[in-house]
Amino acid sequence: MALDLAQYVFASLGQLRFHPTAKRIRAFTGTEVVVDSAKAWLVWEPGRIVPSFAVPVDDIRGSLLESPPAAADDAVRPGDGLAVLDPRTHFSLHTAPGQAFDVATDRSILAAAAFVPNDPDCEGRAILDFEAFDEWREEDELLVGHARDPFKTVDTRRSSRRVTVEIAGTTVADSIRTTILFETFLPTRYYFVPADVRMDLLERSGTVSVCAYKGHANYWSANIGGVGVKDVAWSYEGPHNYATAVRGMLSFFNERVDLYVDGVHLETPRTRWS
Repeated sequence: MALDLAQYVFASLGQLRFHPTAKRIRAFTGTEVVVDSAKAWLVWEPGRIVPSFAVPVDDIRGSLLESPPAAADDAVRPGDGLAVLDPRTHFSLHTAPGQAFDVATDRSILAAAAFVPNDPDCEGRAILDFEAFDEWREEDELLVGHARDPFKTVDTRRSSRRVTVEIAGTTVADSIRTTILFETFLPTRYYFVPADVRMDLLERSGTVSVCAYKGHANYWSANIGGVGVKDVAWSYEGPHNYATAVRGMLSFFNERVDLYVDGVHLETPRTRWS
């Protein structure tokens, strides 16, 4: 019987998973190098869909001090109760047995920024909180958001298929020159040049998000005939290398609009952005 690889991947979500990387990994607080490792792993705690870096304790330029248990008012965090823990889930929600540690350097103490799992395969290694550090570098390239998953791809293709977007029955975008972005396990996204979008129906919002693969996104909301849709579209104005092909273009959440490709209405996906 044939094996659906996506089902295979998600079937392993309940396990502690790791994958070595040959890339040099560094983490900074201010200008201080706290982590410098050529022996890093990518580690996924059970339930998590994005990885964290785990490095040999000897590659941390500081001391690990046992961290007290989280306070009672921290017991409920984004992600609690979810079968899948996405990037909104704070690092302090650990799903594997182990011990949290503060990372103490000459200049600062990073509270509960390290976690040492009890798993014998991870002996001598500490998983690190991406957000606890000011900057991460993979070789000399800046990382944002979280560690990149080596099994995740982001790919783009220019297309002459006619793609239209409707909100409340009004056409907001219509193009035969979109760039389609394919990202592993996520809905296909269609990017439009601004000239093919009714920009008069959109208003820039103050929302900004970060993607480890594409960079920082800015958002637009729509208000059509009294129907408001907040943060329905976004654009990468200074994208990372994975999204340079869609620089300055706009994409709409398939989950919140009616999207047609060559006149065929696409099924509305159900995701955390619905």
